[in-house]
Amino acid sequence: MHIPSPDFESGQNPLLVLGGNKQLGLWVPVTVLAMADSEEKVVAVIMVGGPTKGTRFRPLSFNTPKPLFPLAGQPMVHHHISACKRIPNLARIFLIGFYEEREFTLYVSSISNELKVPVRYLKEDKPHGSAGGLYYFRDVIMEDSPSHIFLLNCDVCCSFPLPDMLEAHKKYGGIGTMLVIKVSAESANQFGELVADTTTKELLHYIEKPETFVSDLINCGVYVFTPEIFTAIQGVSNNREDRANLLRVSSFEGLQSVTRPSLPTDFVRLDQDILSPLAGKKMLYTYETMDFWEQIKTPGMSLKCSALFLSMYQFTSPHLLATGDGTRSASIVGDVYIHPSAKVHPTAKANGDYNTKLGITILGEAVTVEDEVVVTNCIVLPNKIISGSVQEEIIL
Repeated sequence: MHIPSPDFESGQNPLLVLGGNKQLGLWVPVTVLAMADSEEKVVAVIMVGGPTKGTRFRPLSFNTPKPLFPLAGQPMVHHHISACKRIPNLARIFLIGFYEEREFTLYVSSISNELKVPVRYLKEDKPHGSAGGLYYFRDVIMEDSPSHIFLLNCDVCCSFPLPDMLEAHKKYGGIGTMLVIKVSAESANQFGELVADTTTKELLHYIEKPETFVSDLINCGVYVFTPEIFTAIQGVSNNREDRANLLRVSSFEGLQSVTRPSLPTDFVRLDQDILSPLAGKKMLYTYETMDFWEQIKTPGMSLKCSALFLSMYQFTSPHLLATGDGTRSASIVGDVYIHPSAKVHPTAKANGDYNTKLGITILGEAVTVEDEVVVTNCIVLPNKIISGSVQEEIIL
């Protein structure tokens, strides 16, 4: 596989990223799949949210939309788009969110040219929920008459085994397959927990962030659907509308609804409104990843996920990793990404070995680190001068 070199002429802040992990033992899908029927097409949708979402990611998202904040030298969403590029018969990629279009215009144009695949940003007029947003743009998404639709949440970090998910989904025969992973029982209730048939992989039960332990198998926020998903979403909206009409003619239930507010008919959540009701009906299936997976919710997670993506570069894009022995160039140890515009003195040392206690460091555009200064496990935003050693800080 080959991921093209980064292109930062898209208005993003290029970063120098130090860090990684050569001991993760990552497995990256490289299976070459035969081309299917020439008429069969696949589209991918990446949900990028909006400025009112991802507030825990602040202050990193104050000046740069969260999906465009670089991880391992690439905008966050770039890792998702690059993974989608490996899907056989991919027709186009859509980014759906409620950021202003101008914030994505340059990046969408740049990445479309770089990867030679059409990428389009679709702005919601208001939040519609993860499933409602998909349905809102159904006519645009179905323009190419795709046989399958991938849906990815932008705030997840994993190896994205999308081609293998697609092959498994076709064998299952349902309307949707979700990527899942096993986590510790202590952390499982932070996510959507599920029960799947150990033989058929059918989704039998799903509950979002349960109060009591259900399963150590959780939802990764990556899916592949057939177009029948739109019928399921429409069914939720219809049922909600029918109930609203019923409340209008029932004074008793109408009084109850005052203290139990209902959701808008066009706001449909994928987890509670689609996955939970369809579980156990031979319509949804699971594909378990044995690789890494993380949610990118906080600034600290941007450091950890940068390390994971840097480690994956060993298998997917080794040309993006810096090298140097300290003679004519800086001394490089471990997994390090250096943007082409960065100037690194030959006496500098960049240690990206995650097994050391130096952690991960991200240096923004036009950041200067002066002589004999050590920066450890930090995020430094653009246009800063670091004159003294720092560790475990976000420098604004």
